[in-house]
Amino acid sequence: MVRDSSDLPLVLRRIGSYEDRRMGQTTDISRPIIEALYCEALVLADEVRQVFDLNPVHDTGEAADQVRMAISVEGLRTTTRVMHVLAWLLNQRAYFDGDLSEFQLRRHSKLPPDRGSEAANMQLLEEPTRGLIYETEQLHARISRLDTAWRDGFEMRPAAIRRLQERLGHAVGRA
Repeated sequence: MVRDSSDLPLVLRRIGSYEDRRMGQTTDISRPIIEALYCEALVLADEVRQVFDLNPVHDTGEAADQVRMAISVEGLRTTTRVMHVLAWLLNQRAYFDGDLSEFQLRRHSKLPPDRGSEAANMQLLEEPTRGLIYETEQLHARISRLDTAWRDGFEMRPAAIRRLQERLGHAVGRA
């Protein structure tokens, strides 16, 4: 466990720990964080393309068919996962560039939930491919935590809505 925050990379110090977010401390998403994650996602996207586009199975038979199916299914899931992450990051970049308003970002930029890999398919794939799939799942999970933490800052709790309605009622009643 890291006790001194200076031991952490800059990006992780800026994001804060999951426990800090759960305890109510604010977490700001900044341009440097988005840019670092975007670069990471682009590298992963390129690796995913190389692995799933350029690795045909040349064997024949039922076992080879199962491997082909596993590569197809997990390739589609992995590609979709990376594309969702890239879309989310591109929306964040557009917001920082002033091309999206905060309202548009909140309304149209929610990261879709991940559909994890299937254990049976993963057993049929080579270790480097499984490792790449795992990396994309981890990146999606990190982005998902950021998205959730950012969105939690905008959710109005029912008690807050009731207080606002009461204040409006009192203000209208006095007028």
